[in-house]
Amino acid sequence: MTKTRDNLPTIDNLSGADREIVETGLRRGATRREVMSWIIASGATIAAAGSIVSSAKTALAATPKKGGKIKFAADLHGPSDTLDPGLNTSTIDYSRGRAMYNSLCQINEDLTTRPELAEEYSANQDNSEWTFKLRKDVRFHDGSKLTADDVIYSMKRHYGDKSTSTAKTLVADVKEWKKIDAHTVKAILKGPNSDLPVILGTPQFKIIKDGTTDFLNPVGTGPYKLAEFKPGIRTIHRRDEHYWREGGNVDEIEITAITDKVARTSALLSGDIDLMQSLDPKAIRKVEATDGVSVWSVPSGQYMGICCMTNASPGNNRDFVLAMKYIQRRKKIVKSILKGQGTVGNDHPINVAYGIDHCSELPQRAHDLDKARFHLKKSGITSAELNVAEVSPGITDTCLLAQREAQKIGLDLQIKKVPNDGYWGAVWMKTPLNVVSWNMRPTANVMLNIAFAPDAPWNDTLWKDERMGKWLVEARAAKDPTKRHEIYCAMQKLINEESGMVIPAHLNYVDGKSDKIEGIGRMPLGSLGGYEWPEFAWRTDV
Repeated sequence: MTKTRDNLPTIDNLSGADREIVETGLRRGATRREVMSWIIASGATIAAAGSIVSSAKTALAATPKKGGKIKFAADLHGPSDTLDPGLNTSTIDYSRGRAMYNSLCQINEDLTTRPELAEEYSANQDNSEWTFKLRKDVRFHDGSKLTADDVIYSMKRHYGDKSTSTAKTLVADVKEWKKIDAHTVKAILKGPNSDLPVILGTPQFKIIKDGTTDFLNPVGTGPYKLAEFKPGIRTIHRRDEHYWREGGNVDEIEITAITDKVARTSALLSGDIDLMQSLDPKAIRKVEATDGVSVWSVPSGQYMGICCMTNASPGNNRDFVLAMKYIQRRKKIVKSILKGQGTVGNDHPINVAYGIDHCSELPQRAHDLDKARFHLKKSGITSAELNVAEVSPGITDTCLLAQREAQKIGLDLQIKKVPNDGYWGAVWMKTPLNVVSWNMRPTANVMLNIAFAPDAPWNDTLWKDERMGKWLVEARAAKDPTKRHEIYCAMQKLINEESGMVIPAHLNYVDGKSDKIEGIGRMPLGSLGGYEWPEFAWRTDV
């Protein structure tokens, strides 16, 4: 038997018959242990068998197969589920949007962008005008051709007093979307913004058909057509055989949610689902020890938070909020609750995942009960109620830990557990103290703009500081890296000290997948490769 340069055999070294046995076994769901036993029985060593199985799995993973079905379970759903991209707020919405629609630009795993529905795009010298030339071979699911009118209609939905877009602040500096010809559009901005292409790659800016108002039965240009939509229950998507590019590998995708984390993990282990969002850290070892399933972990800037609403007591008391920040045992949260799948937070959303825009020189807030006690006494508050749903892995345990620390400083922090179903519509931003989970955004400016700008519709704690709005504009125009970093540091310091947001930890995206599913990427902006999986995932066992 010939050897590789590492002196170990590979699948290519097997005879045709033996290779067929190994590949067929893996395709049909045989475990690694079972396939290795077949190879060892024919006289190979354990090391050789392991190498052959590894190379076989790599070879099988390299070429997508067509066919089969994938069932994905998110962690939250409810009556507010929507197929309107402009209203999307959750992983289940984003995943459905990715199955059905495309964007002008697509975000790569390194957070750069590439053209998607645009075949190319370019900017003028100061990035205040962007031109997008559209592909001419794209059709919607009803057979109509994509034109500039569809793009203009889609973009205009993010503007005006009547706009319901959850991301309209991200494009507020675009003065006009102008149609140049049937396949060319131009964005004319109020000032420079080098982030526009990456902004347009985020989930809310999917392109819909001109005139669309019915989002129970919408059409898109994406790899899958809508077959069924029951808000709070599920969607069924079937492959568009005439999709404009290679992609959409399975015949059908079912997207649903299992809100109980134990039941969701059990469904993965039993094979009832193929992909799951938000693996409970406590279940990581169990998944790792189970044949046929894997942990899918991607480091990111995702974070969990405790929202102290600044429009009502107790969050409108800055000393109370500081007390809540100082009782956080951040290292313990990452080590014990998240099982190492994250990094400590510093009460602002920009961590090291954002690269040079992260303010590394800002001192880390430490667990300090003396300071917490000082600020609590100054606040005059002795009790509070925190509404908690498991909207992020470990958030409930993090709040229970905070409750124990609060007792040490004389704060009676009551934890009110509420259901995940309907949480975003009924509890978040509506009760004085609640919890939140934020996906990472592609740039620091996008993250800060969407959650901390004075006029941001998702400003969790209703904290408004006009300096944030001013600095966000300045940062988008700054060409000098040193000046840009200074502006971002100023914003992170302001949020750290003044806002009503407590951010104890940033989390890896930790999901679960069947080993029969390949094609999942590692783009760090959301679950399962930033929601990109619907187009690229495929089954090995078809």
